[in-house]
Amino acid sequence: MSVHRARFWGNYLREYGWNPIILTVDEAYYEENLDYNLSKLLPSDLRVEKVKALKITKPRLIGDVGLRGLIQMYKRAYEIIKNEKIDFILITIPSFYLALLGRRLHDATGINYGIDYQDPWIYKLPVSNKIFSRHWIASKFSRILEPYAVKKARLITGVATSYFQGVVKRNPYLNQTALFKALPFGTDLDDHTKIKDIDIKGYCFKENSKAIKLVYAGTLLPKAYEPLEMVFKSLQEHKNELEEVEIYFIGSGRHPNDLEGFNVKPMAEKYGLWQNVIFETPQRIPYLDVLKHLDIADGIFILGSTEPHYTPSKVFQGIASKKPIFAILHEESTAVNIIEQTRSGTCLTFKGEKHTNDIYLNFFNAFLKFTKSISQFNPDTVSYTEFEKYSAKNLTGQLAEKLDRIIPDIRV
Repeated sequence: MSVHRARFWGNYLREYGWNPIILTVDEAYYEENLDYNLSKLLPSDLRVEKVKALKITKPRLIGDVGLRGLIQMYKRAYEIIKNEKIDFILITIPSFYLALLGRRLHDATGINYGIDYQDPWIYKLPVSNKIFSRHWIASKFSRILEPYAVKKARLITGVATSYFQGVVKRNPYLNQTALFKALPFGTDLDDHTKIKDIDIKGYCFKENSKAIKLVYAGTLLPKAYEPLEMVFKSLQEHKNELEEVEIYFIGSGRHPNDLEGFNVKPMAEKYGLWQNVIFETPQRIPYLDVLKHLDIADGIFILGSTEPHYTPSKVFQGIASKKPIFAILHEESTAVNIIEQTRSGTCLTFKGEKHTNDIYLNFFNAFLKFTKSISQFNPDTVSYTEFEKYSAKNLTGQLAEKLDRIIPDIRV
């Protein structure tokens, strides 16, 4: 999602006195299928600098495009800083390796820099304890690299406060040397307007189905599987009591381009739900195609994680789609307040990893009530005044306010 974070800021920073330059790896070096429609969402005069990267080798040794392009990104950023008047560098991660650029460029040129956390850099997964596994090795490196990267940062931002709390706890001196700001992912309502002019079909949906269609769009986190199993267990027991409902998981597979990389299907088959209640398109589909599926759907299904810090960015797209949301979230997730304050849907909350059985016990009654209310949902009752706080323009303004404090005399 780094592309959208940078896109939102690039679209609106000039309105707040900052002239952005986007530095990225050329799309020729990406592994994922390209979404060319995204270019239609950018200002025609936005400056985008592209660099080369190492190609994918066979066997595949380095996949992370940030790591493959790290040297070229540094070289081009250094050239721009030395030849032009650049006041600040803001690096949004992942790719986590890119965070090293800020410190290296600061040491070489004196430039001020900041790091934006779209995910925590250091966190534990069950596989983290498996010695010499890929994640074990990455975890060890992250504990060496993160302190170096943040050492001289002037600004630390993140999707929620919890995303960067760990780095401050591990590096308490940052409280005296850096500014902090939680900037939810948000969304640009203009994106949802523009899909009206693009001819995209709901090709992930079962053809000619009259069922209530709910969409879960995006990856499935490792710590979301247990909550998902509680949902499927409840659906299996009450399948005959529900109205005809179909839940579509789109882009939830193991790899972006893998048409057979199903994550949801095996569990759905286990509970007898596959292709009658649960459907999955495992590969990623283009962003505007996702928005079109949200637009066609009857509602949005959101599944959080057992980790309290997780704030699904899909919440913002769900609200902007003007469709009712059914969300299962950790009670401490900031997404709970967002949905409740905007009156955009129903939240079923639980207390975390040791309490996922509460999902099983409480899911059906809440879900049944939700599905029966869909036909009466009126998007005009959603508080879009409250939701405006999460618009790309407003959040970019909050970012600019922090930048103005660091570099107070900047003007376009």
